[in-house]
Amino acid sequence: MKHLAFLNKYFWQHRKLLLLGVFFVFISNYFRVLQPQAIREALDLVVDNLQLYRLYKGTPLQEDFFTMLGGQLLYFGLLVLILAFGMGLFMYYMRQTIIRMSRLIEYDMRQEIYAHYQELDLAFYKRNNTGDLMARITEDVNKVRMYLGPAVLYGVNLAALFILVIYAMLAVNVELTIYSLLPLPLLSISIYYVSNLINEKSEDIQQQLARLNSIAQEVYSGIRVVKAYVQETPMVRYFGVATEAYKDKSLSLAGVNAFFYPLMLLLVGASTGLTVYIGGLLVAKGTVTPGNIAEFVIYVNMLTWPVTSIGWIASIMQQAAASQKRINEFLKMPTAIKNPVHDPGPITGHIRFEEVGFTYPDTGVRALNNITFELLPGQKLAILGRTGSGKTTIADLLVRLYDVTDGCIRIDGKPIAEIDLNNLRQRIGYVPQDVFLFSDSVAGNIAFGKPGATMESIEQFAGYAAIHEEIHSFPHQYDTLIGERGITLSGGQKQRIAIARALIKTPDILILDDCLSAVDTNTEKRILQYFNEVLADKTAIVITHRIYSLLHFDKIIVLDHGQIVEEGTHDSLLAQKGYYAEMVERQRAEEIA
Repeated sequence: MKHLAFLNKYFWQHRKLLLLGVFFVFISNYFRVLQPQAIREALDLVVDNLQLYRLYKGTPLQEDFFTMLGGQLLYFGLLVLILAFGMGLFMYYMRQTIIRMSRLIEYDMRQEIYAHYQELDLAFYKRNNTGDLMARITEDVNKVRMYLGPAVLYGVNLAALFILVIYAMLAVNVELTIYSLLPLPLLSISIYYVSNLINEKSEDIQQQLARLNSIAQEVYSGIRVVKAYVQETPMVRYFGVATEAYKDKSLSLAGVNAFFYPLMLLLVGASTGLTVYIGGLLVAKGTVTPGNIAEFVIYVNMLTWPVTSIGWIASIMQQAAASQKRINEFLKMPTAIKNPVHDPGPITGHIRFEEVGFTYPDTGVRALNNITFELLPGQKLAILGRTGSGKTTIADLLVRLYDVTDGCIRIDGKPIAEIDLNNLRQRIGYVPQDVFLFSDSVAGNIAFGKPGATMESIEQFAGYAAIHEEIHSFPHQYDTLIGERGITLSGGQKQRIAIARALIKTPDILILDDCLSAVDTNTEKRILQYFNEVLADKTAIVITHRIYSLLHFDKIIVLDHGQIVEEGTHDSLLAQKGYYAEMVERQRAEEIA
């Protein structure tokens, strides 16, 4: 229960529904417990008056006596129906309160988990696969809701029924009550041992289900690669192995439950047998009446489903505990990137790296060493270097997807960790190397950079990114739906939509990470011409593998193995005849060829 204790705050939040539901449970069971008493009175009435009925045999009084007896039995019959109606009415209300509470808590839980997922840092997503994240917010929450709703409902119902039934039984005869309930301790012991086994198996099943989700999600995302390499059959076999493991674990749990339920029914049947036997002996002694035996048999059978449901409730609770443990692992995981203040003020774009070093927390790879440079407001910086030299890492640090390991990054003189995180990211337009588009319309993807943007504004910035004309050639133009991750678009189209999405923010700082690699030369020129206009008073950092002659850079740095090996202007770096000069010569030769 220590893992499920996390849910107590939700119970407190929805305490009115919970308390009202518990009240309805007791009222419903109160009407249920009164029914056997009415049946007892009716049966004893028949037994007590049977001799009198036979005594009046052959006389006119026999018919009058029969009419009177029938009227009394009709009264008891109507009383049972009224009690059954009251029981059913309050049973309806108890479901409307407790089950409704569970659905509200389920909604709150999903909202909390989803919000926490968005707060966690990028390293978390590199350590955990998407399928596992999805399993915790869907399958695991469903398991927990079964505890919040049905398990709580039947658990409270079981407690209420036990209290009322045992009180009613003790009020009739203590000895008969003890014998009737004698098998229940054996039931409790079996529940104790089996529930631990259920817990272990349930946790294994949830972990295997998360693995199935991960495999399926990865194959669906990479379906083009799977088809291109004709690996459909091997992937089916790979998924089949994981499915087989899940089936075996599920069947093992089903086997435990299959043994458990008949055992409980056997013990409840033993209670009924003891009630009839001991009750018959007590009737012979005159201690109880025949109606009491019928009353006790009904009580024992009334407890059959609640007692049988103990195993089901225990199974649900164990599965919920296993699922809640998995949910708690993520909910209790703090984010490494914290927002210290709320200060939505402007940013001028003065950037300074002071001996910055960075090691990726998820891999331990040292990406940057002693990086120092300064960029004044409105200046343009080009960052060049071979693959893996640390260029993208600088961009990630500027938008605080990670925090620096060593040194300090200052923006407008403040350490970046002391700046309002939301405001910082809102003021920066970032086009990453790996472009991601949502399964939405073209307009929706562009407006993602500025929610609520007008169509006129969307078209204007699409024009700046040289994609406006192509969008008009789409079947539904700006309302054309993009496939998952932009699968229906070419690489160049995705890059230009991502550029429009960044530009529509009108950011103070613009970071472009190799975002023109899939764009043809003529389109590149159109985009760069606009950049010269829009970036005139903006701080800009362009990460690239090639030199853009149409863009003027105030500073150029060349990275190699996470260190700055060359720094200066275009002319000064050419004079150094290093990596930058070689790159320029190679690019010129390619353009001539």
